[in-house]
Amino acid sequence: MKTQYNRREFLQNTSMATLAAMGMNSPMASLLAGANNPIAQRAASADTVILLWMAGGMAHTETFDPKRYTPYEKGMEGNRVLSTFKSVPTKLDGIHFSEGLEGIGSVMDKGTLIRSYVAADLGHILHTRHQYNWHTCYEPPQTVAAPHMGAWIAKELGPKNPVIPAFIDIGQRFTVGEGEELKAFHSAGFLGNEFGPFFIPDPSQGLDSVRPPVGMNMKRFEGRNKLYNDLISKSPFGDFGSDYQKESLRRSMEQAYILLNSPESKAFNLSSEPKESYDIYNTGRFGLGCLLARRLTEQGARFISVTTEYEPFFGFDTHENGHTRMVGMKKQIDGPVSQLIKDLDKTGHLDRTLVIVASEFSRDMMVEGRPDQTVKEQVNQPEILNDMKFYGMHRHFTDGCSILMFGGGIKRGHVYGKTADERPCKTIENPVKIAGIHQTMYHALGIKADTQYEIEKRPFYTTPDGKGQVVKDLLIKA
Repeated sequence: MKTQYNRREFLQNTSMATLAAMGMNSPMASLLAGANNPIAQRAASADTVILLWMAGGMAHTETFDPKRYTPYEKGMEGNRVLSTFKSVPTKLDGIHFSEGLEGIGSVMDKGTLIRSYVAADLGHILHTRHQYNWHTCYEPPQTVAAPHMGAWIAKELGPKNPVIPAFIDIGQRFTVGEGEELKAFHSAGFLGNEFGPFFIPDPSQGLDSVRPPVGMNMKRFEGRNKLYNDLISKSPFGDFGSDYQKESLRRSMEQAYILLNSPESKAFNLSSEPKESYDIYNTGRFGLGCLLARRLTEQGARFISVTTEYEPFFGFDTHENGHTRMVGMKKQIDGPVSQLIKDLDKTGHLDRTLVIVASEFSRDMMVEGRPDQTVKEQVNQPEILNDMKFYGMHRHFTDGCSILMFGGGIKRGHVYGKTADERPCKTIENPVKIAGIHQTMYHALGIKADTQYEIEKRPFYTTPDGKGQVVKDLLIKA
């Protein structure tokens, strides 16, 4: 990778980047329904959202909705396998989770379990297409750049603490897997750069995100900040960019500059966390991401995403060795997720923080897609299992998925929806789709359902056509 550029090359690359950014339409602010307008917004039960993203397709029958346990036997029929783990009791009477998730099960009296999320029918199943749909509420492809849910929240509510970035993304890299496809929805889209994510790919190095590079003192950094503003003026933005676009770019840099000099930047330093607490969270990058999310929530973050990260054939993308892989993934998530809920609850932050645990879709041994709308097979799953690597949930299943929600006005100790106990383990009661999840979240935050901008001479809403309906039974007060 080229790391040294002369001034001419740098200016050329800057010009190309700014021209690309200008390709995004800027919203007509006059048509926004209540942005940063406390009078127009309804009473909120939540101020902050933490999305814990189980990237790769987390099987519901192996996690929060276990079915009949079938131990491995060489030569067994694959169709016999519903769950490859025993079920264990949770804090809720009669509700069991899959073995290995005892920690999360112990805090379910503080939240709601949704067992009836139904993913969209997007044809041939691709992880990044469904992740795009989950994070933006829109089905790809779109003629405009659809904003990530975090960007909508940053735009509509603004920063809770003006020093802390309103939208923070922890754990996502773009150097692995389908990087370009992941970038497509990790943005503010047409809302503008200042509402896009503040990326922290490795939470253990979070402090590096809020201080100058090694070898650069503050005076030199201030000089670069001034140069950046000069470049905006002298780039194509200066001649052709709208005032909205230019100000959005400037404000995004100003926000980073303010954070650099603030006491709140200490929240990014995980080495200051007491060892006893640090060790509970330290199960890997995801676990430390949960710790960083807690610390940033305490400092006034508005939206934080922490991901196990999607990388083909790794993590929850269990195309082989499904059972063995799930053992490891549970060790990564169980302690940190449960401790995050306990910590937020202990300090009182959970009352106003909505925590969501979700994945793009589920998995099944035998069905690709959904029973009445199967799609192209992507996994060679034999009918007879003669190798342990085929024991687990390999195919993509969209007709029954589990989501956990805690805090921020969500009911405590509640279970919503149901899937069948026998294959196909699909949703049979109270199906929930992505527009319902988004609108319920926005409702809890006090963001009006008709929030919109005019893009390409048509209104663009937080949910498609503004038709997302609140799932009222998930909320303490609808």
